[in-house]
Amino acid sequence: MAMEFEERLRDRDAWSIGDGCSAERVLDLLSTKTVFLVVRECFYGTTRFEDFVVRVGSSAPAVSRALKQLESARVVARVPYREPGRRARDEYRLTEAGEDLLPVFLSLMQWGDKHLQEGRPPLSFVESDTGRAMRVRVTAEPTPEMASDDIEIRLNPAWQRG
Repeated sequence: MAMEFEERLRDRDAWSIGDGCSAERVLDLLSTKTVFLVVRECFYGTTRFEDFVVRVGSSAPAVSRALKQLESARVVARVPYREPGRRARDEYRLTEAGEDLLPVFLSLMQWGDKHLQEGRPPLSFVESDTGRAMRVRVTAEPTPEMASDDIEIRLNPAWQRG
């Protein structure tokens, strides 16, 4: 099974997109486990630096580099906040570009659930309003899109560690 090329692209030795490949660019952006886990945590609602460090389980410098990389790619944006009696700090929030990574994130989770979790993934993703399981599929346009705040994350009762 493979995708089919239009006629003018069938001779694959006659053309190249080089480093213009979008998949290659995404992999460059999400190049480390820490970067990808920071994106995961953004979808899970984490916004503060210290919480990223704890939840990602990486060093503060690694999380800082990941956030800078995502910020420079406009996947996250800094939003200032101040707690009473404390200095101003920044939170990190997904931008529109970051929110557009939702199907990428869910696709990888879905693949891992099926192929790496022996049928017992730790979490399930459901539509908040209906409780219906979320699935990522390749479809033709138009298909209604959902946003991350339309999704509820539930603990899978069949999951057990180790």
